[in-house]
Amino acid sequence: KKNKIKKKCKEGAKLKSGDTIATLEDYHDFILTRERVLLNIIQRLSGISSLTDSYVKKLNSKEIKILDTRKTTPGIRLFEKYAVNAGGGTNHRFNLAEGVMIKDNHIGTNTTLKEALDKIRHTDKPIQVEVDTKDQLCECLKYNVRAVLLDNMDPSEIKECIQIIRGSEKEVFIEVSGGITLKTINKYLINGVDAISVGAIIHQATFKNIKLEHF
Repeated sequence: KKNKIKKKCKEGAKLKSGDTIATLEDYHDFILTRERVLLNIIQRLSGISSLTDSYVKKLNSKEIKILDTRKTTPGIRLFEKYAVNAGGGTNHRFNLAEGVMIKDNHIGTNTTLKEALDKIRHTDKPIQVEVDTKDQLCECLKYNVRAVLLDNMDPSEIKECIQIIRGSEKEVFIEVSGGITLKTINKYLINGVDAISVGAIIHQATFKNIKLEHF
């Protein structure tokens, strides 16, 4: 007799209290030794999907994506990013190998933004630069930068930066980030913004109350 797993709902479905996610037949001994781990994962990922869905619905935009970040739980990043997708969000890069990103930590007293960009100008990987000022943005636009992250800027500053980018006639992916919450996200519904990255959809998500019943 074969063991059977029957899914009772589709991935990303909206469920109410009492709904069944799946049934498992002839898995009794297997489940007894793995029940807590299984539930922990499902509860965690369901919380991430639900919170992501809240951000997507609050923003209510077909043009602007909700991105996750690399602020994930060690060991289960792949699962957590999968949950973001199920909630309607979009995955940012999974690791450092997928692209080059210059952040403020890379620029200090011994390295300027120009020097950092010069070092990677011949890479064949996509380049994204985190910028805090309009001067940094103008420096980026002199290079083959695929995307910019406008970090911790207010909406008026973001609009000014978008005008600078448009004036350069370069195609640049525009991402905004920095403490954006469900209460403030609609302030960033700005024409020209391509994505809003929100680390909170993972690190602020709470476990959903899901249980396993034996029959």
